[in-house]
Amino acid sequence: MASVFPYTSSRPPVDGQDPITAAIGLLRPRDVGHAGLHATGSWAVQFEPTPHVELGVVARGDCWLVLEGHEPVQLHEGDFYLLGNPPRYRLAGDLDAPPQDATSSWEGSLRIGPEVEESTYVCGGYFGFDDDNAGVLLDVLPPVVLVRAGDPRGGALAHLSALLVAEMDTRGVGGSLVLDHLAQIVFVHMLRAHAEATTRPAGWLGALRDDGIGAALRAMHGDVAHRWTLAELADISLMSRSAFASAFKRQVGNAPLDYLIQWRMSLARDALRRDTRSISELASATGYESESAFSTAFRRVVGSSPRQFRNEALRR
Repeated sequence: MASVFPYTSSRPPVDGQDPITAAIGLLRPRDVGHAGLHATGSWAVQFEPTPHVELGVVARGDCWLVLEGHEPVQLHEGDFYLLGNPPRYRLAGDLDAPPQDATSSWEGSLRIGPEVEESTYVCGGYFGFDDDNAGVLLDVLPPVVLVRAGDPRGGALAHLSALLVAEMDTRGVGGSLVLDHLAQIVFVHMLRAHAEATTRPAGWLGALRDDGIGAALRAMHGDVAHRWTLAELADISLMSRSAFASAFKRQVGNAPLDYLIQWRMSLARDALRRDTRSISELASATGYESESAFSTAFRRVVGSSPRQFRNEALRR
C-alpha cells in the first residue's frame, strides 16, 4: 500500500526535506479558483470574507488593496499579494469610489467601467483547504503577504505572472488545469518569499530560516516515523539540549516534542478520516512502538480514541 505520509518510507537525508511541501500536502487544496479583474475609470470592488487563502497579481496598472481593519496598501504593476483568511476587502482604483459587490470567491472574469482600453488588470485566485488542518498554515500567516515587483525574492514570480496572463487571456484546451497548477506554484513562491522576509514570520514558517531550528524541523517532517529524542534534534541543530529547547519554543511557539506530537496527530487524523490505514499501521508510521501508545497519545491530543474518531469521520 502506498504511504499516506510523503516522507516516511525510510529515513532520508535530513537536509533534503521540505516542511512547506508537507504542510500543503496535509492541507489538500480542494477548491482552486481563478479569475481576472478588468477595470477602467473610477472603480472599486468589494469582496466578502473568504476562507482560506486568496492571492493575486497586478498584471497591468495600479490599484489599492483595502482590508477591513487595515490601512490601504497601494499595489503597482508586477506586485503579488497573498491574503490569509481575508476579512471583507476591496480592490480599488479610487479610494473614494463606491464599491461594486463581487462574488465571495473569484470565478470567471469581472469587468468594471466603460468599454475602453483597461487601466488595470488583476489576475487572482483562491484556495480552499481541508478545514480540520487549515490552521497548520493559516495560524502562521499574516493578513497580507506582499512581494513587490522589484523584490529580488520575486524573480520567479515575474515569469509566472506572464504565464498566468497568457493562460487567462487564451483559455486554451486544458487551460483550467494549467491555471490550477500555476496558482499552486505562485502560492508556494509566495510562502517562500514570506519565509525569507527580513521580518521573521511567526511560527514554524519563520523558523525555517534558522539554520539550527530549521534543520530540526526538516528532520522531523522528513521522517515522522523515527522516534526522535530531544538530544538527537539538538545535535542536528548543533546546540545543547537546553539551548535548542529554548530557541525552538521561542521561534515556533511549542516545545520540540510537543510540536512533533501535534504534527503526527494531524497526519493521523487525516489518515483516519480517509480510512487509508489500520490503527496499528498508523502507530508505526507516526513513531509509536505500539498501537496502545499511539492510542493514548491520540486521545490526549484529540479527545477521542483513534477508532472513535474514524467511525465518526466515516459517518459524516
